[in-house]
Amino acid sequence: MLLYKRLSSIGFLSKNYAYKFLFVAFLGIHVPLIGLIFLVLFSDVQEEPALILLFTLVLTLLATAVTLMLLKKLTQPVQVASQQLERYRLQNVVPDLPRSFKDEVGILMSNVQSTIEENQALGAEKLDLIYLLSHDLKNFATNSQALAKLIPEESSRSQIDEYARLIIESTGQQFRFIENFIRLIKDEEDIAKRLPVFRTISIREVISEINKEKGNDFSQKALALVVENNKPQLQLPIEFDLLIRVLVNLLDNAIKFSERGSCIRLNFHEDEQAVTISVIDEGLGFEPGQADSLFRKFSPMARKGTENEPTMGIGLYLCRKIVEKYDGKLLAESKGPHKGAKFTVIFGTTVV
Repeated sequence: MLLYKRLSSIGFLSKNYAYKFLFVAFLGIHVPLIGLIFLVLFSDVQEEPALILLFTLVLTLLATAVTLMLLKKLTQPVQVASQQLERYRLQNVVPDLPRSFKDEVGILMSNVQSTIEENQALGAEKLDLIYLLSHDLKNFATNSQALAKLIPEESSRSQIDEYARLIIESTGQQFRFIENFIRLIKDEEDIAKRLPVFRTISIREVISEINKEKGNDFSQKALALVVENNKPQLQLPIEFDLLIRVLVNLLDNAIKFSERGSCIRLNFHEDEQAVTISVIDEGLGFEPGQADSLFRKFSPMARKGTENEPTMGIGLYLCRKIVEKYDGKLLAESKGPHKGAKFTVIFGTTVV
């Protein structure tokens, strides 16, 4: 790796791996010629062609050997990346490949490292989800089983009906939990496949989609949606459908925890540094120190809305997952319980 690092520090070689090979080969080819020129100019062997021929042959063989050795050393980054990938595949050892090099091999090493780390994180998350699914399904089954055991012991028809209703409610929660669990896994896989590409997004189109998705929910709770923006269009690295998914989830959260007849604000702002999108409500709020807990999958802070709207605790988790995939940030803040909440999405205005 030392030869590769030194060649990468030379400006015109830093971004092209092929140039490094050509540079080493160029030097190797011309060493015999340079040696021959020095021999002819600064020695007394001009009249001994056999000696000149022998000298040229020896120097050519030495230069070829050294050049081949250097070229082999120059392939070491590829070998290291291959070995580390094989080691991870067989022994699950996470490598520590460099990410600072800008040529094709540097990008290869960086991609191998990033892919392995993402795979590790995804594997850990899925394992957590499996444990969570096992635990919660066990609780659902236990509740239903306990209620079912009480039915044969009851003589009251009304009490039997109540037990049946509770069993139906518990199994319904179980089905919804499984559906959300499956959707979560599918969404995570879908998000992982997408790449950040800057595009122009119309705020009018965003508002139109939001009204289609959440217009009825605003009407049912008599909530007002106030939209503020300083530009009609935004330059964003996120795809339109995923931006809508994030905003719909944030607005859904705001609707659930807002009191009937209150106001929800949706602000769009773009300047030279960043694009900021904020969803601000006047609802239940939360303790300032609990902000990060809101973004955990199946968050322990999941609670019913102001009119007992159910929640599964994965909406905000997915929102942050999507935003961070596109090199953005999702922040939550509140001044305390019953003082409203503000969720802010921030994207840089230049490609990272």
